[in-house]
Amino acid sequence: MNRCEGMSVTDKRKITESKGNRALAGILAVLTAVLLTACSLPFSGDGTEESSSSPERVDTGFVVTGPDSYDSSDTAILVDRSEKDGTATFLNLDLGKKYTLSIDGTTRFYDKYGGSISFEQVQAGDIVDVNFLKSKKHLTTLQLSPSAWRFSDVENYEINTVRGEVSIGSEVYKLNSNTQYLSENRGIESMDLNAADVLSFQGIDSQILSVRVEKGHGYLRLANDENFVGGWIEIGQSQIQRITEDMLLLVPEGSYQVSISHKGGGGIKSVIINRNEEVTLDIGDLEIPEPQYGMVLFSMDPSYAELYVDGAKADTSGPVSLIYGIHQIIARAEGYQSVTRYISVSQESAGINIVLEINRETEEESSSSSSSTPTVTDYYKVHVDAPEKAEVYLDGNYVGISPCSFRKVAGTHVITLRQTGCETRSYTIQVDAEEKDISYSFADLVKSGTVSANGTTSSNGTQN
Repeated sequence: MNRCEGMSVTDKRKITESKGNRALAGILAVLTAVLLTACSLPFSGDGTEESSSSPERVDTGFVVTGPDSYDSSDTAILVDRSEKDGTATFLNLDLGKKYTLSIDGTTRFYDKYGGSISFEQVQAGDIVDVNFLKSKKHLTTLQLSPSAWRFSDVENYEINTVRGEVSIGSEVYKLNSNTQYLSENRGIESMDLNAADVLSFQGIDSQILSVRVEKGHGYLRLANDENFVGGWIEIGQSQIQRITEDMLLLVPEGSYQVSISHKGGGGIKSVIINRNEEVTLDIGDLEIPEPQYGMVLFSMDPSYAELYVDGAKADTSGPVSLIYGIHQIIARAEGYQSVTRYISVSQESAGINIVLEINRETEEESSSSSSSTPTVTDYYKVHVDAPEKAEVYLDGNYVGISPCSFRKVAGTHVITLRQTGCETRSYTIQVDAEEKDISYSFADLVKSGTVSANGTTSSNGTQN
């Protein structure tokens, strides 16, 4: 007999509700057991569940990289940059080795104060702090180093490559093997620098690590200058030099008024000098007025004394014809002290009395001192051996075709090399005072019109 039979509807509902409650209680008991079991299992260090029978974990070292990821840092010199290739080359200061890193849209650039800048604002020669992924050779961040100092657009300085020093104002800084020399974002040699250049210096502490040419130099040659040889050329307000045959002047880049003067004639011309370019200035249209001469009668005491005017021996038995202007005279006689003076001729006739004083010293000393312009027959030389067949100029004055040599004079000098169809180059050299010859061999000149590493084209020009 069915137990439900004979039951009321109310009793049946109660029995049903009781069964439902027991079923729900059973489900809750199962869930509780599961949770308790889970809580009793061991956990790994990263929070994942492990069982006592699971194998041991192995750390592979793999790290997911992001825009800020890096594994290496360095303070270095930026020696080359290429926006086209998306690369930057640096020089490590500790090892003196170069390395190249790639750059993309995730690379960030900062000034020394942490402000954002663009890649275009970073130049070769800058000292920078870099973070990068060495494994991928990728640059993460670059900042102009806060530990570096910079002197920009310096005109008054002195570089001594023999001592490895640079004087800027009253301070002296050191050059070293890591020092980089740059012009127009490409590397150059220290000898390529010239005292006429405007430079920027960067360094750390007392060391100069980069020297960059901010304003370089070009070259000026005169054409049709035969009538002005011996006169003067003045370029701007700071450069003045006597005009010699076939001279080639090194001039800072810029625009200038050039003054030419000789024997009361000459004039002023304009010229533009570009970096590493040679410009020819034609002065054939400048005029020199008809020269005026004065007759000068010299009275010599002793009468047998010899007289030299502008280096040439003069006959004092009668009046000497001299062009109006300044002249140097030297009078000398054996047993007497020599006299050197300058005279100005500005009238048709004049008389000058020259009296020599007796030399009280020994005859040998007298003979030595009586010559104000001794003839040097034995001296040491500077040889320029290469490149061959190049015109050689010393401090702007022509000395010959290489290989050639000239008298050795201690100090700082500029050797300029020129060859038709090639880019003119100049080198600053430090000549020592040692009693021996020295030799220089320079690189071959680059042909004009050749595109250089910085994309510029060398050329020569002519201006009237």
